[in-house]
Amino acid sequence: MVALTDEMKEVLHKNNQKFIAVPMATASKEGVPNVAPMASVWLRDDTTLWICDNFMVKTLQNLQENPIAAFYFWDVDTKRCFQVKGRAEIKTSGEEYEEMYAMVKKERPSFPAKSLIVVTITGIYDCTPGNNAGAQLQ
Repeated sequence: MVALTDEMKEVLHKNNQKFIAVPMATASKEGVPNVAPMASVWLRDDTTLWICDNFMVKTLQNLQENPIAAFYFWDVDTKRCFQVKGRAEIKTSGEEYEEMYAMVKKERPSFPAKSLIVVTITGIYDCTPGNNAGAQLQ
């Protein structure tokens, strides 16, 4: 099972506290890449990320065609970074969607919270400059 370490979870927590957008990469079924900043990213558990679709267009279309996504998390304090890859599922109803919708509306009532993207982590890689860059961590 691929799971985030405590150090990685702390980076995600710092990003959320500082409202740092996280780059999310997707690709169409033809392989055309897209990268978009995501501000509503939560760690659901050690193996799952939740992303709120407020304004997705190409990202959502790509995930419908090709449910693979990648994220880049940067720790501004330590200058360490890691990449998370995963398989995405789009939810527009159900208990998880309703929970995410309530979270978003509480913090940002004007955001539409159109759908919930549930990403199951499949790989974690080091992207800190140095000898270990690109190495699979999990």
